[in-house]
Amino acid sequence: MSDCLLLQEIQHFGKGSKVINGDFRRIQFTPDVLPSDITGIQFLNPKTHEFELRMGPIKTNILLADEINRATPRTQSSLLEAMEEQQITIDGITINIPSPFLVVATQNPIESNQGTFPLPEAQLDRFLMKINLDFPMPEQELEVLNVYQSDDPFHHIIPVLSIQEVVELQKKVTFVEVSKVVKNYLMAIIWGTRQHPEVEMGASTRAALSLMRVGQAYAFLQGRKFVTPQDIKELAPFVLEHRIILTLDGMMRKTKHEVILEVIEQQQVPVEMEFGK
Repeated sequence: MSDCLLLQEIQHFGKGSKVINGDFRRIQFTPDVLPSDITGIQFLNPKTHEFELRMGPIKTNILLADEINRATPRTQSSLLEAMEEQQITIDGITINIPSPFLVVATQNPIESNQGTFPLPEAQLDRFLMKINLDFPMPEQELEVLNVYQSDDPFHHIIPVLSIQEVVELQKKVTFVEVSKVVKNYLMAIIWGTRQHPEVEMGASTRAALSLMRVGQAYAFLQGRKFVTPQDIKELAPFVLEHRIILTLDGMMRKTKHEVILEVIEQQQVPVEMEFGK
């Protein structure tokens, strides 16, 4: 039904940033949005006759890039430095973006041939995951109606983590063990995307690093100190699907999701063992 990066638009998404006591900004992308509208500008203060830096909405903890494919490629690319290096440069001045920093982007699946601009491959590669959300089941939608009938649950959100605690958890994730067996299996999947006959451009080295990091985070959330091949197998479609380009013949025959599943199935999953040792 919908095509989105990371998450589909969620009502009151900004209020969810209260969970970590963080800052939230939202950008509604349209064709007339300029890069400076996102990063900021140096403007001349008429009172002091000096240039002052006015930061854009990008300096935040959680940034919602709403309908990002409605902006021009030039404007889309203004997020590249921030997403890769967690900093921006304005007129030669480098400004660090506070940690944690998360970009959540939605794409408009309607009118895909008019009024929208496909994201360049370099920017797609910087998104950690892509998740497609369909309509909920009838009983789930009914529950939504019941919950929102008399109140808005987002008004009652309370912080459960501080910004510093989130940063510390991010550091702990990097210490989750990824054995040689798991790394070899991960790389077999990456190379499988590059050698598939219906793939024009396979997954990058950044994609391999992203898949490893996602595996570590998933294992950490499961209370494990090591990543298993099954973790990689389950997470690979969400990390790799938006990072490959199919050949013309491939696009006519299959979807990216189908190709990624083929690649995964072609790789032999290592026998389960204690990968943390």
